[in-house]
Amino acid sequence: MRLNRRSFMVASAGAAAGLAFGATQSRSAFAADNVQLRAMWWGGNDRTKRTVDVAKLFHEKNADIDVIGESISGDGYWTKLATEMASRDIADVFQLEPSTISDYSKRGACLALDEFVPSTLKVDAFGKDVLKLTTVDNKLWGIGLGLNSFALFYDDDMFKKVGINPPGPDTTWDDYAKIAVEMTKAAGKRSYWGGPYGARYNYVFDAWLRQRGKMLYTNEGALGFGVDDAKEWYSYWEDLRQKGGTVSADVQTLDQNVIESNCLALGKSAMGMAYSNQLVGYQLVVKDKLAVTMLPREKKGGPSGHYYRPALIWSVGATTQHGEQAAKFIDFFVNDVEAGKILGVERGVPMSPAVRQAILPGLNPTEQATVKYVELLKDQVGDYPPPAPLGSTEFDQKVMRPIADQLAFGKITVAEAAEKLVSQGKTTIKAG
Repeated sequence: MRLNRRSFMVASAGAAAGLAFGATQSRSAFAADNVQLRAMWWGGNDRTKRTVDVAKLFHEKNADIDVIGESISGDGYWTKLATEMASRDIADVFQLEPSTISDYSKRGACLALDEFVPSTLKVDAFGKDVLKLTTVDNKLWGIGLGLNSFALFYDDDMFKKVGINPPGPDTTWDDYAKIAVEMTKAAGKRSYWGGPYGARYNYVFDAWLRQRGKMLYTNEGALGFGVDDAKEWYSYWEDLRQKGGTVSADVQTLDQNVIESNCLALGKSAMGMAYSNQLVGYQLVVKDKLAVTMLPREKKGGPSGHYYRPALIWSVGATTQHGEQAAKFIDFFVNDVEAGKILGVERGVPMSPAVRQAILPGLNPTEQATVKYVELLKDQVGDYPPPAPLGSTEFDQKVMRPIADQLAFGKITVAEAAEKLVSQGKTTIKAG
């Protein structure tokens, strides 16, 4: 990736607005005989710097391949991807996540990578089960960049300051509610609450359902829950909101499922729910010391609802003219030890055992906490769920989030929210 310091800083400052890396240089500036790959991802400035540094290192070792990077924040990423799909000009390498890879592979956005394994993508050491995490309909559509799971982050300094015991691996949802309400009262700060209004988070709902022997989606790709399940879910969060344990509706609706807009990162709550690999990014924007633990569970000793998942995924665009080179870049990203040291665990604990062992000595305390958390889960995780069906991304962004917002603002009742979630979910999800 050919970026001078000025162009990198300009791009970093504009990442949230979707400015392209290398925008200050035209493509003609590259060697005419070089292959030019376009890579696209979302994330904060820390992720961007790590990605750019790895791309530079890749170019140093592969002088005939240039990588042009583009970081886009929030929902703008999915809008850009949709535009590229419509124009059949998808980035050569682009970022997905477990909840979107099935959806986008079925929409024709991804190139199947089976032909590059193991000649270019040397991922045998990852284990066959790990590759299943990015396999849909018996084809490999992406490579996981690290392992993670859902997590509960909390402000350890704040909990110590007010003298409240923080949540832990055995915390139940009832316990969590009491802790959240108690924290709101004890903190005594204006516009500061115990935790998020989590009705908006489909990944938390996923764990909630699994704790009760149900699923977000069935093996056949239909909704795995009914109106009564949704009613129980919404009742919990509305009751907690009314008791003062969650942030207000206007704060929660800001959350675009990225670090910068999460209530914990905004300094609006003592707890936040996210993915374990994001602890690194959260700690960069929160001055107090953060800690990580499991999501609350239905009952002590009961199922956790957790499962290992690829934190993030690199996929190759279906329209690429450089599949081999794109696969080579991904292989470098996940297998090169020097690249692994640059990336750390910001995108999850490395899939490669060799890279994992190589980076451990150099990890800072926050990164070490991320690794320890993944290890903590080894006796707690359940089976990986079936691939998300077509329409699952739309269900999350255009059904679940808006309904939760309407409920939090008092525009609909719990019963109406539950009915809408199921009815609109059934029309959005394309089973089969």
